[in-house]
Amino acid sequence: MKSRKKPARKAARAAPKKRVLKPAPRRAAKAGKTRAVRSGAYADFMVQAYAMENDARDRYTEFADQMEVHNNREVAQLFRKLARIEGLHAARIVKEMGWRKPPSAAEAWMWRQSEPPESVPASGELHYLMQPYHALELALQCEQRAASFFTGITHSTAPADVKRIAREMAAEERDHVRLIQDWMKKVEKPHAGWDIDLDPPTYSE
Repeated sequence: MKSRKKPARKAARAAPKKRVLKPAPRRAAKAGKTRAVRSGAYADFMVQAYAMENDARDRYTEFADQMEVHNNREVAQLFRKLARIEGLHAARIVKEMGWRKPPSAAEAWMWRQSEPPESVPASGELHYLMQPYHALELALQCEQRAASFFTGITHSTAPADVKRIAREMAAEERDHVRLIQDWMKKVEKPHAGWDIDLDPPTYSE
């Protein structure tokens, strides 16, 4: 009967090596998903970029409202489309930065000039009879200024992470320039005397 003892069970208990898990690789993989450390200048730059897109959206919306007042619905629709595009750009920056609350305009105005690079003229500078071609010309000038602004940063002494995102934004603005230029080819150019109103509005005091 003594020969029937089973010492193998003890060996099985003494070898729980399969339970010893090494979490280090999993933690390392998780850490790899965290965002890279960015300079304070990066955050400042993104605040400015957000302000540019937001300002352009607000101006285009203002233009659309003004064109509707003058029953210029075709140009109003075009300005609203441009406003939506700028709004999407602003929303993308908020998502990229993980902001719970977008920065205020007061935080964003760090420009050397009085207006941000992508800013469009004040509504008072628009003609109420302007054509879609004129609206696209206006948008083209704004996108060209923005592309030049971002390109200038890539050649500055800004930190590497700022230069990288500025390079990406400059390329995006150049894409917008080409898009608007292609759009302008499909739109009829204004004829001579487009700004002459044969039935001008009358205002009563």
